[in-house]
Amino acid sequence: MKDPYEVLGVPHGASEEEIKKAYRDLARKYHPDNYANNPLADLAQEKMKEINEAYDTLMKGGSAPNPSSSYSSGSSGGAFGQVRELIRQGRIDAAESMLDGIATHNAEWYYLRGVIAQRRGWMDEAAQNFRIAVNMDPQNYEYRNAANAASGAGAYTYRQQEYGNSQSDDLCNLCGTMMCLNCLCDCCR
Repeated sequence: MKDPYEVLGVPHGASEEEIKKAYRDLARKYHPDNYANNPLADLAQEKMKEINEAYDTLMKGGSAPNPSSSYSSGSSGGAFGQVRELIRQGRIDAAESMLDGIATHNAEWYYLRGVIAQRRGWMDEAAQNFRIAVNMDPQNYEYRNAANAASGAGAYTYRQQEYGNSQSDDLCNLCGTMMCLNCLCDCCR
């Protein structure tokens, strides 16, 4: 393994706060969600793994917890990291099952619940969960970005599985399409 101080870009003997800040900055930059559908996704994931390992190595001796498990991925991020990995793989049902098994409903839990809802197209539910995550951890850049992005997108997208017949589903799809077309036509005038 590389020198963890070098990986995080901090000097040897850096304070706990300097290490946490460097970790957060790098995690924002290399988080795999930033590279979805990008040819650099695999490189970003490897870099994120390296960053997590460096952080874990430096913090093992101290009493500080992971500054935000929201930036963790894979096994080094515990259960939330595993949920993130399942989401990244597109295994949404498995991610939801694992998330449901986590007793601690903290900001990360609500954020991941929002990501799952978003991947299913349930934008209202996603936005609500992102807002809860931001209220619980207002300093988290990832949560704030997700909440801001979701607040204007899909206010009229509903959980289609709640409707019992395909006619209702078709009607919802038609209505959504008409609203999009209306917006496009208004922009072209």
